[in-house]
Amino acid sequence: MTRTTLTLSCLLILLLYCTAHAEPADLAQQILAETNAARQHPQRYAQYIRDFKKYFIGKAYRLPGSLNMVMTSEGKGALNEAAQFLSRQRPLPALSWSPGLAKAAADLVREQTVSGETGHDERGDMKKRIARYGSWRSSFGENISYGPDTARQVVMGLIIDDGVPDRGHRKNIFDRSFGTMGAACGPHPRYRTICVMDLASDFQSR
Repeated sequence: MTRTTLTLSCLLILLLYCTAHAEPADLAQQILAETNAARQHPQRYAQYIRDFKKYFIGKAYRLPGSLNMVMTSEGKGALNEAAQFLSRQRPLPALSWSPGLAKAAADLVREQTVSGETGHDERGDMKKRIARYGSWRSSFGENISYGPDTARQVVMGLIIDDGVPDRGHRKNIFDRSFGTMGAACGPHPRYRTICVMDLASDFQSR
């Protein structure tokens, strides 16, 4: 079974505080740690999201120290819904790091760093890309973040999933069947930073 979702704009994925930028390899590992923090402590993440609402004016928000307003699709409604979800979410086991999935993610990062395109591989190309580096037991998924360059910004943005009706990124993060993840990040010519996260139920790297 394959489940893939994508946010094509920065919108609410551009979240929270301005911090020191991590190197791409470090950022990928930090995203795994942040994802596990969300899976293991969902109520804590609910509070992070509630705290962020104070920066909103209507459907736009402004980060501390910035003069720029960022427009979202849903405004505080998406934050309220995400916080409610997290408040009911039971803790899940941590994901383990997969070198094979990280290589599959890095392939897409390298491609879009050059092309400036967005989105997943279509027509089966994503499945082939991941299969080059190993095999999975039953299911896999992929999240892509454009814009954020800190692990907290990436993971919170995917959990809130502003403008994504089925909240597919969030579903991937909190999918109980997934046990492993690999990630890769790099520069993007349109959105500054791209981070790709590939997840699987049980991935055996080649």
